Amino acid sequence: MTIAREAAMRSRAWPFEEARALLKRVESGPPKDHVLFETGYGPSGLPHIGTFGEVLRTTMIRRAFEAISGMPTRLIVFSDDLDGMRKVPENVPNPEMLRQHLQKPLTAVPDPFGEHESFGHHNNAMLRRFLDTFGFDYEFVSATEFYRSGRFDETLLRAAERYDAIMEIMLPSLREERQQTYSCFLPIHPETGRVLYVPLREVNAREGTITFDDGTGREFTVPVTGGHAKLQWKPDFGARWAALGVDFEMYGKDHASNTPIYDGICRVLGGRPPNHMIYELFLDENGQKISKSKGNGLTIDEWLEVASTESLSYFMYQKPRTAKRLHWDVIPKMVDEYHQSLRAFPGQDADAQLQNPVWHIHEGHPPASDMVVPYAMLLNLAAVAGAEDKAVLWRYLRRYAPEASPETHPGLDAAAGQAVRYFQTHVKPNRRYRAPTAHEAAAMADLAARLRDHTGSQDPEELQAIVYAVGKEHGFEPLRDWFRALYEVLLGASEGPRFGGFAALYGVEETVRLIEGALALAQDRPEASGEGGVRPD
Repeated sequence: MTIAREAAMRSRAWPFEEARALLKRVESGPPKDHVLFETGYGPSGLPHIGTFGEVLRTTMIRRAFEAISGMPTRLIVFSDDLDGMRKVPENVPNPEMLRQHLQKPLTAVPDPFGEHESFGHHNNAMLRRFLDTFGFDYEFVSATEFYRSGRFDETLLRAAERYDAIMEIMLPSLREERQQTYSCFLPIHPETGRVLYVPLREVNAREGTITFDDGTGREFTVPVTGGHAKLQWKPDFGARWAALGVDFEMYGKDHASNTPIYDGICRVLGGRPPNHMIYELFLDENGQKISKSKGNGLTIDEWLEVASTESLSYFMYQKPRTAKRLHWDVIPKMVDEYHQSLRAFPGQDADAQLQNPVWHIHEGHPPASDMVVPYAMLLNLAAVAGAEDKAVLWRYLRRYAPEASPETHPGLDAAAGQAVRYFQTHVKPNRRYRAPTAHEAAAMADLAARLRDHTGSQDPEELQAIVYAVGKEHGFEPLRDWFRALYEVLLGASEGPRFGGFAALYGVEETVRLIEGALALAQDRPEASGEGGVRPD
């Protein structure tokens, strides 16, 4: 056992904890030539960021498992695209057209965007594009192809044979009224192509068929195989595990109560239930669960417009069993914490490195950070400079860090452009300046004077000491009220960077002019900078 593996076997990082539990399962079971991980996706709406998070987190556990076991692994991303479209999503075009195809399998519903063979194909393509952006190693499986190709036939025939045992598992979980009409099989109407939620008149295990009334008085008999019927979603979960031999699958807290059902059906169909991990849900800024059909919460594209892929991965790594709000304000924090972790990594021992999120984001080989300025600082620089492109930021960056350039610091260059986009779309429209109180104005005038007279180093810490001293001497208690006043009066925000670092980046002379300009505006035009006012750029 190598030192690295010894450290991995005792690491408290959650991917290693899950990997060790999975290794015990594999070692206690029948021999396998590989270990299979799976994630599921319901393409009833456009893929949301939670779907991506499930694949990312599973990949982190997969890599941790490989590190401790040396065993080959595979990851299947399974799309439940044979499901009937039960409602029209709120965030897609041509809703009237879609309403004509309710209850049809998603791969039989026309694409409202007019780009793909079907709505299911469109959403599958979006998911794969998102996953490919992050370089995931996965195999994509469509439920439509899985059912119609015959790959699922053996398990479906076994489900017909063991129909009563499956129903014994399912019925106690249903309301009494639902029990009267429930079947684990859903026929697909041979004429309309719709997925039917109707009682079955017969399940013929010998013939492998089901017989049903379509609700108009007509009776049909169809095979359970070949895509003529599908399993309800709860039985489908366990049946898929049995058919594929899945070893690990995680899912959200909303599925947690169904775990005994999934496991029981997997066993009835001759499979061994996989290890599971339950993660908490993602919430929007209002604390509501994000939804594919509603389109609330951030999308992957929205995040990547203003921040790096790695920052999103860093967000997903954090405390997967804790519900997290997913909104614009978390992005700058995640970018800066990611780079803090990168900078810390080389000086850490093996235990700390395996606990560091960047080990899991970069599969054990994190790069060096070239962010000589925090992302939050870039945002504030964009604000005071009124930047419309990153070239404006680079005028300040070159003075602050002469060794840096877009060519030598590509990560910083990308972040500068992303910070400008973030400022233009999400900061500038919402900036609200206020006039300083008399107490604050006196302190700011003092700060401007001390900065103007400062002849020492322009090191951020030395400048921060000046800002700190002014706040203390003017009696701000707690001192954070002083910094909040600087942010609200000068930057139009309630939070901001270490002000000494900002002054070093923006320039001492420029910072003095910024303070004096704000004080003059408050004196001459209080209506332009009063509470809730918007300062003209």
